[in-house]
Amino acid sequence: MTGNVILGLLIPFIGTTLGSAMVFFMKGEIRPAIQKMLIGFAAGVMMAASVWSLLLPAIDKAEQLGLPAWMPPAVGFLAGMFFLLVLDTLMPHQHMGADEPEGLPTHAKKNTMLMLAVTIHNIPEGIAVGVVYAALAAGDTSIGLSGALALSIGIAIQNFPEGAIISMPLRSGGVSKRKAFLMGSASGIVEPIAAGITVALAHLMIPVLPYLLAFAAGAMIYVVVEELIPELQVGTHSNIGTIGVALGFTVMMILDVALG
Repeated sequence: MTGNVILGLLIPFIGTTLGSAMVFFMKGEIRPAIQKMLIGFAAGVMMAASVWSLLLPAIDKAEQLGLPAWMPPAVGFLAGMFFLLVLDTLMPHQHMGADEPEGLPTHAKKNTMLMLAVTIHNIPEGIAVGVVYAALAAGDTSIGLSGALALSIGIAIQNFPEGAIISMPLRSGGVSKRKAFLMGSASGIVEPIAAGITVALAHLMIPVLPYLLAFAAGAMIYVVVEELIPELQVGTHSNIGTIGVALGFTVMMILDVALG
């Protein structure tokens, strides 16, 4: 892998790590209104990235390969949704603020379950980045370096508050600052791992690239609909979360259009 590809795969993880480091500088928990804003921002980024960075390139690539423009995006999108549905059903995890865990029964501690919830969230983001850079590494001209970089930066921006949302509540729950930081940072390690595996298989990607791009989009939209949007509607400040969605969507759209 070239230096540009390696850097692109690491940028989202760097965002998570920097966000987790906020536990060393901030006291107490994040205020509910701010947390809603950050969750909304993450949802907006993921929705915009799904459209501009994944689905539109999937349509273009399908046309280049002589396939019906609608078919690979539709098949891949539904497959991505189904993949996350199965993962969400089987993998033990617990969302922030939830009373009961989800997935298969386990004796894991609550902190571990919270981290696993974010890990599920990060898997589709890693796949998305990996698919784009795999196409780049394979010499596909439909996706440029600037467009791939835009996706990495956009996901890193939304990972920054995500890291803080994980590490700071852990600290408030009695975990040491160092351990809270490490757990927050570790929740994002799945992204470069998933992305790296995808890039390593780059030579296999081109014939099925439109399906894989749409697959990543479907997986990300699943996270938005199943996890992020419901979290915005719990309690008060849902309007602030909606503002966060608008801001995140706009920032990611600008990044992708400007750099892509």
